[in-house]
Amino acid sequence: MDQNPDNKRFYHLPVMLEECMEGLNIRPDGIYVDVTFGGGGHSRAILERLGDEGRLYAFDRDGDALDNGIDDPRFCLINENFKHLKSFLRLNGVRRIDGLLADLGVSSHQIDDGGRGFSTRMDGPLDLRMDRREGTTAADLVNSADEAELERLLRLYGELPNARQMARAIVKWRTVEAENGEAGGIRTTGDLKAAVEHLLPRGRENKTLAMLFQALRIEVNGELDALSSMLEQAVELLNDGGRLCVMSYHSLEDRLVKNFFRTGNFEGELEKDFFGNPQVDLRVVTRKPVTASDEELQRNNRSRSAKLRVAEKIEN
Repeated sequence: MDQNPDNKRFYHLPVMLEECMEGLNIRPDGIYVDVTFGGGGHSRAILERLGDEGRLYAFDRDGDALDNGIDDPRFCLINENFKHLKSFLRLNGVRRIDGLLADLGVSSHQIDDGGRGFSTRMDGPLDLRMDRREGTTAADLVNSADEAELERLLRLYGELPNARQMARAIVKWRTVEAENGEAGGIRTTGDLKAAVEHLLPRGRENKTLAMLFQALRIEVNGELDALSSMLEQAVELLNDGGRLCVMSYHSLEDRLVKNFFRTGNFEGELEKDFFGNPQVDLRVVTRKPVTASDEELQRNNRSRSAKLRVAEKIEN
């Protein structure tokens, strides 16, 4: 019997659930991986479609997700970063899989927990780590990086047009606070918002803050490197005909996924053999990304930016 069902229900509403299940094309006796377990909504739907011989392995680096574990002999939850996909599957005796699902969005639970720092609406510690067991917090980052490095991160990962001005404002704020005897300068989400408040375009304040927080979150968690590594490992693990289903929520992730699915690399440069045949391991199933229906958008506003792409391992 599942424990704490109410917590699971409100931890995170799974995005495009049926579209993901259709994309995975689940075999009842197959081996599947959900690399972003979260509240377990997608994992439960996969298990419902598996028979007694099927198996599901789930990953989540956030310790809070462990409370949502599923009591099922066909299920195994691994509290690790999905960049270690191959290693931890091998530790569990798995060398080949039939499908993998990744929902790259921040969970509702993480956003709504003011102590995690993911929300621009609530004041709390400027943490932003998915895994609180390790790594540098966003507060450490904004208080130690020099102006040039901050500008690079905000421009590259936040795609902020005023990245230079924001970096300068952050450095100025932390310097003034330090001179006034404050330890570290910027420690909370409120501190960060105050530092850049005068640079927020009127009518786009929330959007701009979201881009700023996104840039820091990506850097703190090494998200794009982890995604790239996971995708490369997933292709190696997939059986012929196996499916990769990835939901991204911003253009940086989506571009990586799209390029990799189409060309086998992250630059989007298609390699061909001597006869002009494309050298790829995947067949793109979704020519255009799948997006949430109007009905789902009304039910779950956080699905509005989700893009689902599906690819299938080509038989060799």
